[in-house]
Amino acid sequence: MKKLIYICSFLALVSSIVSCDRNLDEINKDTSRINEPVASALLVPIQYNMAAVGYNRANDFTFDIMQVSLDFPSEGNSLSRYYVTENTGNGFWNNSYRWLKQVDDLKKAATSEGDKNYLAISMVLNAWIYSNLTDTYGDIPFSQASNLDGMIMKPRFDKQKNIYIQLLDDLKAANSLFVNKTLTGGDLFFKADTDVNGIINWKKFCNSLSLRLLTRILNKDGEVNVKERIQEIMNNPTVYPIFQNNTDGVKVDITGIFPLMPPIARYQDFTTGRAVSEFFLNALKANNDPRGPMFFTQAKDLKGNNIGYFGAPSGYAFGTVFNVQPSNFNQALAKAPLKIFVYPYAELQFTLAELAFKGIIQGSAKTYYENGVRASVEQWGTVVPANYFDNPVVAYGEGGMKKIMLQKYIALFFVDQQQWFEKRRTGFPELPNNGGLLNDGNLPQRLMYPPNSRVLNPENYQDAVQQMGGDNINVKVWWSK
Repeated sequence: MKKLIYICSFLALVSSIVSCDRNLDEINKDTSRINEPVASALLVPIQYNMAAVGYNRANDFTFDIMQVSLDFPSEGNSLSRYYVTENTGNGFWNNSYRWLKQVDDLKKAATSEGDKNYLAISMVLNAWIYSNLTDTYGDIPFSQASNLDGMIMKPRFDKQKNIYIQLLDDLKAANSLFVNKTLTGGDLFFKADTDVNGIINWKKFCNSLSLRLLTRILNKDGEVNVKERIQEIMNNPTVYPIFQNNTDGVKVDITGIFPLMPPIARYQDFTTGRAVSEFFLNALKANNDPRGPMFFTQAKDLKGNNIGYFGAPSGYAFGTVFNVQPSNFNQALAKAPLKIFVYPYAELQFTLAELAFKGIIQGSAKTYYENGVRASVEQWGTVVPANYFDNPVVAYGEGGMKKIMLQKYIALFFVDQQQWFEKRRTGFPELPNNGGLLNDGNLPQRLMYPPNSRVLNPENYQDAVQQMGGDNINVKVWWSK
């Protein structure tokens, strides 16, 4: 490749010498740029960067809003107190749209090359990223976004219902496109460039993602044929395969070898000015959960002695005095090697447990629930103790949805913003108000649009605000109304 670049550069130099009538546009053309993107070169950067965005989103936002951790010690306004500004989602919005443009380039390249696998993959990635965006903000630029080539600088905001319908249709179409053939470039999710099963795993991701989205809009059945689509997938496993084990789940292995570096550059920053939330820690502690020591450090007394695992109450009342240093996260969670979970198998099992519990699909809710617990424990490299489900706190039985969603909440540890989405959808887990929450103690239902959308796209922004019913954190999105 380098030799080819050198030859091209040499020929360009010769041409400039022998041709004296070239115009400035021709002379200033950068011959080193790739004018036509190649599909095989676009996938890995999208996967790594959006996985890193999700990891950082969990660490910087979801952990605080969902009482996984909190700033400590801190008496000021913070996310863990539900203090949210219009800038809270800036980075997530900008990064998502930046990489959605790359997904669009991938789709165009795949279409140009006639590669059905890359075309299908682009549709799955598009649904993954856009669903997270619309679940965060509600109505967002969609049909006219990523269309700078069409000179659309001020895209309209599509309604969330229409976005969901299109994404679900795209996922169904993508499932039919995949062909049993290895990819021509790298693949961080499933190694489909070298593993003959990689494309099957992409199909499983496609259909499992459909189930995530369909379950999210479950209460909109009738407006959208939700239950019918769920049953279509579940009743046709040959046509619509889904995750079967932890190996199938979507993750990125961070080796610590460039370019697969941890999203947090200095692992010390992961634990600075922070404590683990009492609610999250106690949820595992009550289960005698083997993940506890992997996730947390021990609390310390004022002399620095270990005193066991104790968290701090999220949103604690102003003026609270602490006589211990609460547990923190284990810094290994930020060090390579590590796995970034995009869509774990355990999440799907808890989704199926809910669907079985509600009678939407066949199967045992108890079996799906226990599969989800086991998978979540095992994905962290440990095992479920033999008597684990003898503990009434974790045993499937009384509690139904409450118990399913508490364990799903734990399983979604470090999975972008999924804990927050699921809490807004179901009301579970039931998070305590420890006396210092803002926003009248109400969990934010969405994020405000970033300032740039208001300043640079004012007319479409105003239309979106009107159709949403306002631009504040208490406005519910379509699927939660």
